[in-house]
Amino acid sequence: MYRDRILWRKIRNRILIDGVPIRQVVHATGISRKTVRKMLANHFPKPYGPRALRDPQRPHTTAIRESHSISVAPKRSKRDQAKETAFEWMPAVLQREIDISALRHDVGDLCQLDELTRQLYEGRLSDRNRSMVILASRRGVRKSLVCRFLGIDRKTVRKYLNKFEHAGASGAPQTKSNRKFDDHATKNAVFKLLHEPPSNYGINRTTWTMSHLSRILRETNHPVSPGVIRKITKTAGYRWRKARIMLTCNAAFSEKLNRIRSILSALQPDEAFFSIDEFGPFAIKTKPGLALAAPGEQRVVSQWQKSRGSLIVTAALDLSENQVHHFFSTKKNTVEMIRMMRLLIDRYRDRRKIYLSWDAASWHISRELYKCIDQQNATAEKPAVEVAPLPSGAQFLNVIESVFSGMARAIIHNSDYKTIDDAKSAINRYFAERNDHFQKYPRKAGKKIWRKEREPAAFSAANNCKDPRYAFSLKRGRE
Repeated sequence: MYRDRILWRKIRNRILIDGVPIRQVVHATGISRKTVRKMLANHFPKPYGPRALRDPQRPHTTAIRESHSISVAPKRSKRDQAKETAFEWMPAVLQREIDISALRHDVGDLCQLDELTRQLYEGRLSDRNRSMVILASRRGVRKSLVCRFLGIDRKTVRKYLNKFEHAGASGAPQTKSNRKFDDHATKNAVFKLLHEPPSNYGINRTTWTMSHLSRILRETNHPVSPGVIRKITKTAGYRWRKARIMLTCNAAFSEKLNRIRSILSALQPDEAFFSIDEFGPFAIKTKPGLALAAPGEQRVVSQWQKSRGSLIVTAALDLSENQVHHFFSTKKNTVEMIRMMRLLIDRYRDRRKIYLSWDAASWHISRELYKCIDQQNATAEKPAVEVAPLPSGAQFLNVIESVFSGMARAIIHNSDYKTIDDAKSAINRYFAERNDHFQKYPRKAGKKIWRKEREPAAFSAANNCKDPRYAFSLKRGRE
């Protein structure tokens, strides 16, 4: 119907204003002569519907003569004239037949007219409808005519006008999503369950299935469908892979996890808890990564490069103060762990006890390391040292992995350090800036500032601190 109105108006203007003969219009458009006469007799096409029965007592009217002039129509009411004007003005605005100066004159002093016209011609359908409603309302077009022209109801028109009044041309602010796969509590419940074996819930399987996850979550007051679970895990980077990546832990998972929770919940001001791990080894060479590229630009990194050296970063994260203590190592072994323990003892002489938490790597549980810990505790010197190991195969719970992930995104990926010293300088500066920020703004740290980190610097059973994509890229860097 909208296109019929435009064609109707153009043919009428061509005959009545431009003076083109009807025969020429019929030949150019392919429209029958009878239809052209109807266009001249009526200002707008009649809506589709059943034909009215002709009164046999009423004489049949003669057809309009084929000429350049038409008979004078009966005088119409002001309401009909306003309707005709509105239905000519709104299509003209949509077709850009009215320039911006004339449009500004029609709608009056509207400060956001440029934004409204941009949305009218470039925005989505809802943006175009909203802009037309606002412009037509400012011109004085009745809401009923706007509804008929756009095919929307009065409630939508009122909503568009209220949004413009309170939020301007951009519309009302986006409301918080109520979708389950965006809910933080639901996602935590899903990942917390994924980190436990199915046997803990009486399921005779070694791995989880979507139906089992959905059933257990429903029983624990988190009703979630398998489709929502699939969406949450896929967004977080989980994929079905073989046994290289383990999503569940052994039977000692709950016991070790509860011990770490109890330590952190009762941590005293004269105690400190450290999450310790190594980053690397990674090669010093041109690294690929995600970066903003111009149209047609494709960054290329050679697959075969000569390494300029390699680095291992051994670091410890203080969970109570969010301070990172690090040094560079040549190997991953017990000697480096003893070196880290002594570094923390020297820097935390004012504490009564420190807790060391790491994964189940062989050099983290060696006899020589525990012998040094016992020797430290046998002396009267502070602090005492206690080990709180993570469950086996639960590297994703190690909070320091989240810090490593943020560091990799910031200064490792897309890098091209010429020497090992350049890479060390960048790493030292990154940790120094991070520590300084957390000292100045201890309550505002975390995702809000250091948003490149995968998880906040806080221990949680639902954490996914270790990003498998960065682990893979590091392995490729060593090849």
